[in-house]
Amino acid sequence: MWKILVTYAVQDEFVEIKWPDAEPYYVRTGIGKVKAAYHLSEAIRQVEPDLVLNIGSAGSVSHRVGDVFVCRRFVDRDMQKLSAFGLEWEIDTSALLEEKGFCRDWTENGVCNTGDGFLTELSEVAGDVADMEAYAQAFVCRARQIPFVSVKYVTDIIGQNSVKHWEDKLADARRGLSHYLNVMKKGIAHEA
Repeated sequence: MWKILVTYAVQDEFVEIKWPDAEPYYVRTGIGKVKAAYHLSEAIRQVEPDLVLNIGSAGSVSHRVGDVFVCRRFVDRDMQKLSAFGLEWEIDTSALLEEKGFCRDWTENGVCNTGDGFLTELSEVAGDVADMEAYAQAFVCRARQIPFVSVKYVTDIIGQNSVKHWEDKLADARRGLSHYLNVMKKGIAHEA
């Protein structure tokens, strides 16, 4: 039995994982990079998971509401603005996932753009989806050498009344994520 730590930002994003041979643990991180990093670090210390799976809602500029993305690449849009100073702003978790045998059959690829502000105006956003937590969690997991993947459900189109649409679509996100994780994917292949 392997341990999976499932993270989500708000209670309305919670999805119960029902996978054979996986013992799920859950942590609600709260909204934002600092809270996400802190609560994930504490949960990792307590659970010592084999994998961290972040699930939740996200906005998008170029995709449709209801699309689901499996993200292994993460961009910190706040640090990207300071890239001229040599600050790191991208993380790719693919290699460690592959090395540990997770997500090999998950062919969907997405890039998650993380920042501390809720994007409400149409702007240039690097990546497929935008959230407020995933990059920070990828950073913590990389530092701890724990495989990390994020599955995001598009709830809103950035620039089109995003906050209202996000609130209205959280129940759809929960159902969509549950269907994706428990019906479509039936767990993550794992090789010990």
